[in-house]
Amino acid sequence: MRGDDSRRVALLLGLLFGLAGMGSSSASVAVPLLGPDLGVGTGVATWTITVYALTLAVTTAVYGRVSDLVGVRIPLLVGIGLMTAGALLAAAAPSFELLVVARAFQGAGAAAIPTLGVAAVSARYDGPIRGLALGRLAGMAGAVSCLGPLAGGLVEHAFGWRAVMALPVLGVLVLPFLWRALAGGGSGASLDILGAVLVAGTASGLVLMVQSPSTGWLIAVVGLVLLALGAPAVALQVRRRPHGFLPLSVVRNGAVVRSALAAAAVPAAWFAQLVGVPALLIAEGWTAWQVGLLLVPSALISLMAPKLVGPVLNRIGPPRALAIAGVGASAALVLGALGAGGASGVLLGLSIAAVTVAFSFGQPALMAAVGAAVDPAVRGVALGVATLFFLVGGSVGSAVVGGLGDVIGIGASFALLAVLPLLGVALLAPDLRRTPARASV
Repeated sequence: MRGDDSRRVALLLGLLFGLAGMGSSSASVAVPLLGPDLGVGTGVATWTITVYALTLAVTTAVYGRVSDLVGVRIPLLVGIGLMTAGALLAAAAPSFELLVVARAFQGAGAAAIPTLGVAAVSARYDGPIRGLALGRLAGMAGAVSCLGPLAGGLVEHAFGWRAVMALPVLGVLVLPFLWRALAGGGSGASLDILGAVLVAGTASGLVLMVQSPSTGWLIAVVGLVLLALGAPAVALQVRRRPHGFLPLSVVRNGAVVRSALAAAAVPAAWFAQLVGVPALLIAEGWTAWQVGLLLVPSALISLMAPKLVGPVLNRIGPPRALAIAGVGASAALVLGALGAGGASGVLLGLSIAAVTVAFSFGQPALMAAVGAAVDPAVRGVALGVATLFFLVGGSVGSAVVGGLGDVIGIGASFALLAVLPLLGVALLAPDLRRTPARASV
């Protein structure tokens, strides 16, 4: 019976995931437009994307751990409620500072969807059905995210950039159709709040340091302090509470750590282009809706990708699929760098299409690798930690373009980031050697 509803459940969860992603993709076309309205430059306005991606990243593991304790339903309801409230507050924000705060709340709520959606699929299905379901989820998510700039451009043209910020409220309409498919229950254990705070603070420090070229030395110092103090504190907390927020069994699982680090470069490429391409083209005179049209082919690719990704993932195994995603993400960034140099809409469109293919492979491959590598009792937190790395990669990508784009140029920022996916592929070497010719997830 569960196998019969896998398509419907995966597509609905993918729609939710895509609406969470639309919080960045639709807002990306508004960034060059909201800056002048609120009295900030484009580099500073990029914080509306970076803060969203950052809070989206650092709270994913919290939702994952909570789902281990109380099940998926309640934390997903809380997350969607917080995302909706943040989106409405962002639409009404009278100042840039309040807009950034609202976007932080919006991202913290949206963080529930990637982790809990994948946890729901992983708990409900197994074997080849799980691989197909994860592929469909990623495909729908990618398609909706790719349509975000077009939706944002059309909404901005008709109603202004504030209406764009409210688009993620549509997630409320999807939840009732999923309620029966979401698992309740959980272990009932308590949450390691200190561990959650330390992980969130450390991840925040990394992104603040990367963003600091556009925001000044004070942000750099704050980021450095958070990272320098947070990393050893997290390690100490893991030793002190081996079954706490970051279970020792997850931290010491080499497959989980290598897969998460390798996969993080894929959303770095996606978010970098999400911020950089609209900024480039709008500066060249394109309108927001024209930029959105450029991403429509990528949305079609995302919709078609599950037919390829699911069978390939089942055949070659998650590590090899992650390697494909890494090579594709690097190639996409190189194309983007070339397109940025000549302000070529064709090359930039191809680069976004290429990174869409990479994302279509990378996200389900990561989830399949992690889900198969850990005990079901800690699957939620393992998926949350993996998604944390995945989305921190996204916030780093947007931060590099926002922080260094004004210094070295957006094209050079793309070229610099193109090295990261290849380093990720190198990390996977032990897993690639062990992966059989045919694998099942």
